[in-house]
Amino acid sequence: MSIFTGAGVAIVTPMKENGEVNFEKLGEILEEQIAGQTDAIIICGTTGESSTLTHEEHLDAIKYTIDKVNKRIPVIAGTGSNCTQTAIYLSQEAEKYGADGLLLVTPYYNKATQQGLIAHYTAIANSVKLPIILYNVASRTGCNIEPKTAAYLAEHVENIVGIKEASGNISQVAEIAALTQGKMDIYSGNDDQIVPILSLGGKGVISVLSNVAPKYTHDIVAKFMEGKVEESRDMQLKALPLVHALFCEVNPIPVKTALNLMGKEVGPLRMPMTEMEAAHQEVLKKAMTDFGIELA
Repeated sequence: MSIFTGAGVAIVTPMKENGEVNFEKLGEILEEQIAGQTDAIIICGTTGESSTLTHEEHLDAIKYTIDKVNKRIPVIAGTGSNCTQTAIYLSQEAEKYGADGLLLVTPYYNKATQQGLIAHYTAIANSVKLPIILYNVASRTGCNIEPKTAAYLAEHVENIVGIKEASGNISQVAEIAALTQGKMDIYSGNDDQIVPILSLGGKGVISVLSNVAPKYTHDIVAKFMEGKVEESRDMQLKALPLVHALFCEVNPIPVKTALNLMGKEVGPLRMPMTEMEAAHQEVLKKAMTDFGIELA
């Protein structure tokens, strides 16, 4: 029940200058991503500023994306919440709209126990029929999915089929791969670890980099899957300065800034996210031009 193989983009949510969601611009960048051979769209994840969207905006963005993409590639809806009931509501709505899968971040702030995580994810999974990717990013949520917990969920909950691993801990990823034995698709949640995770049997990446370099990110995975491991590795290493620049402030501040520097006009960030510091912008500009991205 694999949702996708390759590079999925954790897409930004464009905003108008008055702070409203800019659906017209969202449509444009979705088309650009599909043209750039992106393998899946992940809407309303961390990069999409989901934590500062209202429930109405969140669901409108999901529905708009599903309708716009129109089954050309999979659309995965970010419907996680630190409130289990809210996550169930958002997940059921996304299922009604025709999402191909769900991405569920660990409950933030509450910091659930491992038993709490099992209960949380099982309740959400049982409320829908869609395949689910768990999202492990303890640096943001304060809550780590232990490998044994991931393995338990993969074994006991039929529609939990994947994990986005953004712990940065490659040993933990290896342990998940060992314990799940192919029953759980593993996706890199960090753009600097695509190839290492593919080497452990990963299915791809859910990528921030893909916002600015969709074809390149797709090719890192595609070349690895074709057995061109050295080419894939070289591409991974070449992208590191740009990846580091895209994370020199908290995501999605740099990537939204980068898209605006490219003339994409994705608009401002929502507070408490603020505009990128000038010194960091210079670092980002240099990394982008060194990588070969034209600035507007």
